[in-house]
Amino acid sequence: MSTNRPKNTKNTQDTQSTQNSKDPQDPQDPQSTRSTRSTRSTRSTRSTRSTRSTAKSADGDSAKTGSGSDARGGERPAAVRLSRRRLLGTASAAGAAGLALGGAGGAWAHSATQEEPPTALSTLGSTTVPFHGTHQAGIATPAQAHGHLLAFDLAADSGRKQAAALLRRWSDAARRMMAGEPPRDGERDTGIALDAGPSSLTVTFGFGRTFFTRTGLEDRLPTQLAPLPDFSADALDKKRSDGDLWVQIGADDALVAFHALRALQREAAGTARVRWQMTGFNRSPGATDRPRTVRNLMGQVDGTNNPDPDDRQDAEKIFVPASGEPSWMAGGSYVVQRRIRMLLDEWDERSLHEQEKVIGRRKSDGAPLSGGHEHTDPDLDKLGRDGQPLIAGNAHIRVTAPQSNGGATMLRRPFSFHDGFRDDGAPDAGLLFLAWQADPLRGFVPVQRKLDRGDALSRFLRHEASGLFAVPGGPLKGEYVGQRLLEG
Repeated sequence: MSTNRPKNTKNTQDTQSTQNSKDPQDPQDPQSTRSTRSTRSTRSTRSTRSTRSTAKSADGDSAKTGSGSDARGGERPAAVRLSRRRLLGTASAAGAAGLALGGAGGAWAHSATQEEPPTALSTLGSTTVPFHGTHQAGIATPAQAHGHLLAFDLAADSGRKQAAALLRRWSDAARRMMAGEPPRDGERDTGIALDAGPSSLTVTFGFGRTFFTRTGLEDRLPTQLAPLPDFSADALDKKRSDGDLWVQIGADDALVAFHALRALQREAAGTARVRWQMTGFNRSPGATDRPRTVRNLMGQVDGTNNPDPDDRQDAEKIFVPASGEPSWMAGGSYVVQRRIRMLLDEWDERSLHEQEKVIGRRKSDGAPLSGGHEHTDPDLDKLGRDGQPLIAGNAHIRVTAPQSNGGATMLRRPFSFHDGFRDDGAPDAGLLFLAWQADPLRGFVPVQRKLDRGDALSRFLRHEASGLFAVPGGPLKGEYVGQRLLEG
């Protein structure tokens, strides 16, 4: 159970900007408040711009931001710098008079002080991730602060033709929303995101095993979509598992993410219905003093040793190669989703020493108990003064290590969740685990089998929902997601 951050993005994912907490300014002194906020906004914008500009897009280019250089070294236009009397574009709660949605560059806001021209939207709001590319967006993209995962089942009278039409509509809607395009004339838009930029929105589509039966495409069913084996610790709710179609939505703004969710649901009306939906979150951009690996709800630094999608050898374990089979999955990946509830009350009762022994890492900084810093490779053979391994035999990082599982590797990119409290008062919270790999039988399955047999962390976890989906490669311009499957 780890969060997902590719090595190349670990310094950009959680802290795309550096923001300081509010000082206790006198609320009766608007000039002081305005000056303090503007100064911080300027500092946050500079930090955000420098870090966010490194975020990798789905096809390998840098995600577009308000300034900086792209992956090829070319300079992009600099974002407008804030003066001491101008507010950050997204700080609507602080008094921005309104935002009008623009093109792919994001939105522009009226400043609270009308004697000056409008201020550019911060890079957090204006950042875009390309829809087209070798891979779909939302896999190697740095994980966003807000996410929705949902599955649809096709209606009884919907087949291949109706499914293709739905994927066309979904792809068109996703492309326009990810680019920050305004609603079309006459379009019945909900208006939820009218005053926001795209905010790193990504929409990712996949197919479940049952999709191929319902559309008459059994002969194109990948062998990699074979049902996952049963695991002894599973207590799966079938109503919240599997599905014909799978959708992942991520954005750094909650309203932008929800707007995309509603738009796709509305487009599916009459063709497919929601089977289940889950909502998750990650650390917000700018929440920490510097770029840091995210923590899960157990307080552990989580996601340190993810594979690097930009590394050729790692990429071969994450994505289906161009020569892979079936051919319509070239550039795609297989995602395993698990809703894992954490027994947080029991976990919090354990001492710090016990918690660190279960994981095999220090809680303070994520360094392995064998020594070093967070990104030091764990020394699984190192012994303590008592002659026992410093990293216990059933420690989570030992059991999940590639060298303990025949080299099995997967890219983990989850969201945390909290769905209130259970009848016994315990939090219904944990991890929406997402593991990406070129073949689940060589990624998730061997690792989970090992965890099932003897992982110290498993006693604090409950696997309550599961699904496996084929996520095809990214569409070329003019294509829709899944076109090579449905029309090939």
